[in-house]
Amino acid sequence: MNNINGLSPTAVWNYFNTICHIPRPSKREEKIVAFLLDFANEHNLAAKKDEIGNVLITKLASTGMENRRTLVLQSHLDMVCEKNFGTIHDFDSDPIKPYIDGEWVTAEGTTLGADCGIGIAAQLAILTSDDLKHGQIECLFTVDEETGLTGAKALQPEFFSGKGLVNLDSEDEGELFIGCAGGIDTVASIHFESVTLPLGFFPMKIAVRGLLGGHSGDDINKNRGNAIKILNRFLWQTMQKYEIYIADFNGGNLRNAIAREAFAIVLIADSMKEQFTVDFNIFRSEIESEILLNEPNIKLLLESTDKQLFVIDKLSQTGLLNALYACPHGVLTMSTRMLGLVETSTNLASVKIKEGNLIEITTSQRSDLDSGKFDAAYMVESVFRLIDADIHHSEGYPGWTPNPSSELLSITQSAYIKLFGSAPVVRSIHAGLECGLFLEKFPGLDMISFGPTLRGVHSPDEKINIITVDKFWRLLKEVITNY
Repeated sequence: MNNINGLSPTAVWNYFNTICHIPRPSKREEKIVAFLLDFANEHNLAAKKDEIGNVLITKLASTGMENRRTLVLQSHLDMVCEKNFGTIHDFDSDPIKPYIDGEWVTAEGTTLGADCGIGIAAQLAILTSDDLKHGQIECLFTVDEETGLTGAKALQPEFFSGKGLVNLDSEDEGELFIGCAGGIDTVASIHFESVTLPLGFFPMKIAVRGLLGGHSGDDINKNRGNAIKILNRFLWQTMQKYEIYIADFNGGNLRNAIAREAFAIVLIADSMKEQFTVDFNIFRSEIESEILLNEPNIKLLLESTDKQLFVIDKLSQTGLLNALYACPHGVLTMSTRMLGLVETSTNLASVKIKEGNLIEITTSQRSDLDSGKFDAAYMVESVFRLIDADIHHSEGYPGWTPNPSSELLSITQSAYIKLFGSAPVVRSIHAGLECGLFLEKFPGLDMISFGPTLRGVHSPDEKINIITVDKFWRLLKEVITNY
């Protein structure tokens, strides 16, 4: 059975399937926003939209529950748009194609969008449920969470009225989240000269493909390969041995995803082509031996390519390869406050050659501590300052400090034990959630985050565990009833 409409809970999966047919890339959520406003009108629900595109849909309390407090359910509308090499898909117009793969639902060659599409689907199912006893519910849908948190940043204090909020953007069933890391992006720009290639050089394309990639918060501690680091390692070693020229370097995509793919076009002297190929094969074997257990599908490819007329000037090329080699990537410190939690990390996310002879390197840093976040950002900055790169830091976003005394946490813990007979794990998450921004704008807001189990988020391997969606749904309804 590959029709996800046949899965249970039916309403949630039906709405998720509908959402998969609505394009919603970050910063281009107008189609899903229009859908939500039409949905509210069709179901006679009060709705409003702010200037940036955030939507609030309100469901009045059940009869006899009018004195209950208002509860906010929140998810974000945008999705990470990643696809496998060779997959033909236009995220601005083509539907996501979900299918059932054993115990999971995944998509054909692209990200699934269960982050945070399953949260949206649950909200819609709550809004149309006619057998749920509840106080007033406000469903908040924010835009552009994945690339800038601009929806949460632009929220006005009067946009919703509830004093308790359930964030539906978590990815591990059986775990309740009461805190998250803050983050900041650091972008380095290198200006180069485009110079004429000397005679007697042969063009080769080197590609790294097939890596797992994943979420730069949740997956940063899983020892996954970074395609940019692997590619650059070979180029740096080769530069020490031969005279080479680089015509192109392109790796990674999104700031919050670990780089899965990268390629470079390298020019090598005709007389050294065979030795270069031997060196590449040795390097490929070494890398496979190092990371094959964590990256079973890694592919390192070498092939001839089109003739190149212009290359990056030698000074800029040397600076780029040195800086990328030195640039940190991965876990920097583990938490001493919460066992097993990453405290501070940095992600070398992408390298792109832009128009105007500009190389742009995007990195992102996360930490539970504001001081740790900035320390990691300055560490990355210092590397690229050594080659006189221009540095820009994003505005960043705050973390969410855990509140173990949260009333909403107590209600959710009790609900989980009642439903499933065991206690959930309570912890913080290294990923960034919008909750930190909400707390800045709505001081005293009581929050918790939970969701079904997702894996491979921010990559085409994204999948959602079917059984946990039912548990997530049952828990959400129980919390709403008891709030």
